[in-house]
Amino acid sequence: MRSRIIPLREVHVWELPVRMYHWINALCILSLCITGYLIGNPPALMSGTEANFSHWFGTIRLIHFISAFVFFFNFIFRLYWGFAGNEFSRWYNYIPLKKCQWKEIMDVIKVDVLQLTHKKIDSIGHNSLASFIYFITFIIFLIQCCTGFGMYAAMSNSFLPHLFAWVVPFLGGDMNVRQIHHILMWAFILFALVHMYLVFYHDYIERRGVTSSMIGGWKFIEEDVIERHDNNTEDCPKKF
Repeated sequence: MRSRIIPLREVHVWELPVRMYHWINALCILSLCITGYLIGNPPALMSGTEANFSHWFGTIRLIHFISAFVFFFNFIFRLYWGFAGNEFSRWYNYIPLKKCQWKEIMDVIKVDVLQLTHKKIDSIGHNSLASFIYFITFIIFLIQCCTGFGMYAAMSNSFLPHLFAWVVPFLGGDMNVRQIHHILMWAFILFALVHMYLVFYHDYIERRGVTSSMIGGWKFIEEDVIERHDNNTEDCPKKF
């Protein structure tokens, strides 16, 4: 049985709005991927009447559209919280503009990707590589919203989709937009699989409560890591 000999301190890392965003986002992505796949590849359910199939397929599309609206406004809220949240959720963590952030990215690659060392990364929130990847996913979220609402604009009377009506002609037509939208769906699926693997991996290796922190918000961090963070000895400022 492994036991701890290093003193730990509870740190409230993820605020309630961040945790709510995370789980709403996860449910939306799950719903959007399932319904989106069915819309792009409808199963052979024509054994019944055509009316029954149309009703079933219309329900799938409705769920997809509702999930898309929730996903979009949840994403807009996260953009705002990147300015209003605590130091662990602010945007300066996600854009690697500092030398120490790139150094940490290389350290994480050695641990997570190349498996060259089992060194712990002394980040309290997301490490720099995870933060940068999340920033890339935010860009993908934006593209997915633009392409999705761009296609929906042709069949909707709502104000929001028509804000993206320019996307389809800009990207060369409906077929190109559909292909981009479909490919990015698989990017979501790949990200989700890697994300879940790394969460459980770091939870086991570091034993800082990574998994439970997205439920309760608390992590268990070594005292020396907290002291270095509080003293701000690195060349990365906590704020812009």
